[in-house]
Amino acid sequence: MARRYWLIKSEPYKYAWSELVADGSTFWDGVRNYEARNNLRAMKLGDLCLYYHSNKGKEVVGVARVCAESYPDPTTEDERWLVVDVEPVVELKEPVTLAAIKSEPTLAEMALVRRGRLSVVPVDRLEFQRVLSMGKTKLPRAAAAKASEKKPRGRG
Repeated sequence: MARRYWLIKSEPYKYAWSELVADGSTFWDGVRNYEARNNLRAMKLGDLCLYYHSNKGKEVVGVARVCAESYPDPTTEDERWLVVDVEPVVELKEPVTLAAIKSEPTLAEMALVRRGRLSVVPVDRLEFQRVLSMGKTKLPRAAAAKASEKKPRGRG
């Protein structure tokens, strides 16, 4: 099955890219929108995610990889909600701001622009590659390999 690409959002004061790097992996929790939840459900092992700092910064700052597929969100007893585990792959050499994305004609249809309120959205391969190019970043060779299934570590 072909790798898919996503954009995941976190407010940097809640869980910044630097925290994911320090932790090594985390479960992506707190999603309480059905469309975003369905996107989590669709994520597969090895899929890559643009890591976006929302509210403060409003910029893509890194690339993460799905290292465990969806399972029930351990932060709630409500069975409707899911999480996936993600791990850091690479920090962008230059963050790519929302303003830069909106001003790039090839990204006009990107879900971040069209569906800006969702915390988990799909990204097509060309959009993913364009954001990396704008961030002057190349994926390390190891990113091409699929991640192995891991037990969830959680945050902190």
